[in-house]
Amino acid sequence: MCLRMFGRKGDRDVGDDQKPTRKKSPLAIGGFIAVLLSQGKLLLAALKFGKIGGAVISMFITIWAYAYLAPLPFAIGLVLMILIHELGHVLAAKIKGLPVSAPVFIPFLGALITMKKNPTDAATEAFIGIGGPVLGTLGGVAAFGVGVYFDSAVIVSVAYAAFYLNLINLLPIHPLDGGRISTAVTRWLWLVGLVGGLIIIIYIDSYFSSKIIFLIIWAMFAWDLYKKYVRYRHKEERVTVATRFEFPANHLLQQGYMIPGESHTRDLDYITYSELQGPGAGRQTLIMSWHAIGFEGHAYLPVQAIVKRVQLVKAERMNKEDGLHLGLQVQVEYSPLGMQESYYDVPVKTRWKFGISYLVLILFLLYMIRLVHQVGIIS
Repeated sequence: MCLRMFGRKGDRDVGDDQKPTRKKSPLAIGGFIAVLLSQGKLLLAALKFGKIGGAVISMFITIWAYAYLAPLPFAIGLVLMILIHELGHVLAAKIKGLPVSAPVFIPFLGALITMKKNPTDAATEAFIGIGGPVLGTLGGVAAFGVGVYFDSAVIVSVAYAAFYLNLINLLPIHPLDGGRISTAVTRWLWLVGLVGGLIIIIYIDSYFSSKIIFLIIWAMFAWDLYKKYVRYRHKEERVTVATRFEFPANHLLQQGYMIPGESHTRDLDYITYSELQGPGAGRQTLIMSWHAIGFEGHAYLPVQAIVKRVQLVKAERMNKEDGLHLGLQVQVEYSPLGMQESYYDVPVKTRWKFGISYLVLILFLLYMIRLVHQVGIIS
């Protein structure tokens, strides 16, 4: 976990119609992922090419990744289905007036959008959560219709994959869509997801790498539930994160100030505030200072929190072309503000609407998966 930071002078952010049959071993998939990760700097540089540019570049990278395992037409269709799913979330967020980022695709994991402002209640979270599976299911139905009309096994396979992926996404597990929808229905569904998710992971007929991914998601969900309802149910959670600043220190030499040693530690003064309006609404900023040397650093907290302590833990001396700099390593200890119970206060009528919609969507996806097999274009 890290803090994004910025200095005093500017911001810095710390075609064949046949079913795809080609398969690679888990070792081959792992080798591809290793190559992809080795080019992480290039990927990050590409994603900085604007909102749409990052989305398009990551989309092509993902198509290339999937084409490594399946025919190119299927890879293109699958990524298109993922895009439609994510656009469902974007549309739902726009309806609720919440700004979101463009989708960013991650090979073998899908895609994601980031919320620039978090929902203020469970009903809004559920509305945004269900938007993806609804539009994603409609996209799958459209692909199924086109595939049947043209008797194309590839397009029908794309539709099947869309139905399957949207169904998996409806598991009541955070951060999957089903976990978000459950917040407005009943949080008891999380327990269903905890047990049912593990059963699905054990018995799912999929690549070994897919099992590992699902297991990681499930484990993170289980750990989050443990922290929320067991470990920190009656006591305060404390989290420590670190960030680093480079501070010009020539003026200290000129003033005869004693330069702190590398092992120097001290508590720093700080103030914190949250933006209520504008693009950064809901973001908490921390301003820390060491008045004696004229240092002031700004950082964004990863979550809304109560700051407990801001401490300098290391002061590294660095000689650069423009003179002496100090590398100041700072630790921030805070207590995250959990969701207030009022967040989950949803009118009974709204709970029923989301519950019925959730169940109908699951049953419809199961029906479409069965229908694909009955059509017989793919086995």
